[in-house]
Amino acid sequence: MSADLVSVIIPTYNRSDCIVNAVDSAAKQTHANLEIIVIDDGSSDDTGRVIAHRYAADPRVVYLRQENQGVSAARNTGLGVARGSYIALLDSDDIWKPWKIELQLRCLDRFADAGMIWTDMEAVDPDGRLISPLFLRTMYRASYRWFPSSESLFSRSEPLESVCGLLPPGSSGRVYCGDISSQMIMGNLVHTSTVLMRRSRLEKVGSFDESLKLSGEDFDFHLRTCRAGAVAFADVASIKYRVGAPDQLSQPEYNIHVARNFLRTIESALKDGGTRVNLPARMLAAVHAEAHAWIGRESLVIGDRRGARKHLAKSLRYHPCAPYALSLFALSYGPRFTYHLARKVVRTARVLRTTRAPQGHL
Repeated sequence: MSADLVSVIIPTYNRSDCIVNAVDSAAKQTHANLEIIVIDDGSSDDTGRVIAHRYAADPRVVYLRQENQGVSAARNTGLGVARGSYIALLDSDDIWKPWKIELQLRCLDRFADAGMIWTDMEAVDPDGRLISPLFLRTMYRASYRWFPSSESLFSRSEPLESVCGLLPPGSSGRVYCGDISSQMIMGNLVHTSTVLMRRSRLEKVGSFDESLKLSGEDFDFHLRTCRAGAVAFADVASIKYRVGAPDQLSQPEYNIHVARNFLRTIESALKDGGTRVNLPARMLAAVHAEAHAWIGRESLVIGDRRGARKHLAKSLRYHPCAPYALSLFALSYGPRFTYHLARKVVRTARVLRTTRAPQGHL
């Protein structure tokens, strides 16, 4: 197994209540050759004091503070100073299992052409109680529904037990590898806190796009990573992902940005590499229809009826008989009281979908 230095990038903003759990989970990895770079994106709480107090004796932990610029800028700051041959990404409210990095390094040793590897994850509530032992396909269900099994995504695989003996007794699963650059057009398949990538792949991908405000930077970055070559997926939960905690980015105004950035990302990818995309026309039409319907729905929520009609009309050009888009399109022309009712219906539908799968776009 590689003994190379792994750089762990942890952006944080006002999470002094949980940052220690994230940093501890990195510091306690079985692969000890780490540098842990915490980028404080202008927190107004006592994050800096907490880090300084707890990790003063651990030279592997580096604390950097910058003015608030957003998570993409914070990650880019970390990437700019990282020295490792491998780069790992960890959000400040997530927790790694102690064998996470070692397992992924062994998998990358086995698949030399893979430039990045990610895994599944457990979902836990704010108190750490288990909600779901394998949450990846639930959280990203809108993307994964096109690919019902990992075998339908990847070209080759091996049993995890033959690659790494670190897993708890009774664990099973496989590690998969292949080119999924086309499949990623259908939506994000990668959860950021599970990612480990080679520096050689990062040099091809570059940095996070700081123009994607509020959300969507992860999908854009992972899509570019997958377009740069083969990647791998270990079918095991290597992190604990916290769900149900209050989030400052949970207002309706935020969701419209998520939807717009999704459309921007897929359109950019198709423009730059359209000849390399190997997907049926029906799938490309479906992802465009869903993206425009998503923007249309969120436009209704914030009161932009004209914008809603524009995107819903585009959605219907891709999928003329879609009942959901047709209903929203009709409601956008209704009387004001009908419109207010529509907003309540749309909000309720979005809440229900978000409860079942936070990253599903429809």
